[in-house]
Amino acid sequence: MDMEEPRSLFFPPEFVPAVSHPLVEDRGPEVRHRVLVHSLYQYLHFTTVLEQVAIVPVTARISSNRSGVEAPKAMLADAFKITTDEAWHAQFSYDFIEEVERCSGVTATAMVEPNFVCLLDSIREVYTPGTGRALDLVAATVSETLVSSLLSEIPNDARLPGPVRALVADHAADEGRHHAYFRNFLRYLWPQLPKREQRTIGPRIPELVSAFLRPDLRAVAATLSASGFTQPETAEILGDCYPARSDAHGIRHAARSTVRSFREVGALDDLATNEAFLAAGLLAEPEASLGGCAADAGPPGSRRANG
Repeated sequence: MDMEEPRSLFFPPEFVPAVSHPLVEDRGPEVRHRVLVHSLYQYLHFTTVLEQVAIVPVTARISSNRSGVEAPKAMLADAFKITTDEAWHAQFSYDFIEEVERCSGVTATAMVEPNFVCLLDSIREVYTPGTGRALDLVAATVSETLVSSLLSEIPNDARLPGPVRALVADHAADEGRHHAYFRNFLRYLWPQLPKREQRTIGPRIPELVSAFLRPDLRAVAATLSASGFTQPETAEILGDCYPARSDAHGIRHAARSTVRSFREVGALDDLATNEAFLAAGLLAEPEASLGGCAADAGPPGSRRANG
């Protein structure tokens, strides 16, 4: 698909705090353009890797009845459809990078492996081979039940090129179904996990939420480096624009459906899991004393792209 005639804005600057930093603003519109184009590349790369690594392998196992979870036959058939959807999203995002390069004049040289891949690898190191499969199922469920404002806002952002908006709109149209599917799948998955696995995986769920939702600082650093900033300048921009524990309310809002889903299946009844959710800022303080039964709270806001 051909892009429309080139525009200066390829990604919403509201989702890229670095572009508002004085060091970036002082470099002028061309550097700002490069930072935003590289941010689009990071988004497309994240989507491609998420589908390939965290979603498609899981839905393929579910659809072939090899997930280890007993589920209705109709759920297996729906997993097959999701596998097809997500493989297409990965392929289209991968191919689209080349089209953006042609249209923007910016070469995609700053893409890094997303944080969630490194996190999954590190968590797997503490599991026996059989338990790692349960982790993959839970990670896919976390990813697919998070709420992304990018998916809702980019399609309606008239500042962006039409094909960018169309790509995200197509993705968003599928994600509503995928979200509902995984919320339902969790009702079969969690009760069938051995208690040992529940107690091991439960406290790590907030880490997965964070890896999917928080800005990937390695990716931002690579973007700034590719846009001409030195290492000290990059460190200054990251320190000023991405403070630790920033946007806690927005993350809690983006994760509210995920939290609700795990609460409904009893995951937060485990004390260690409940404490991990509370420490990560995913629960309001009163929820700790109520055993995780209070309503979610927090204003809207999320930068993450669902799988």
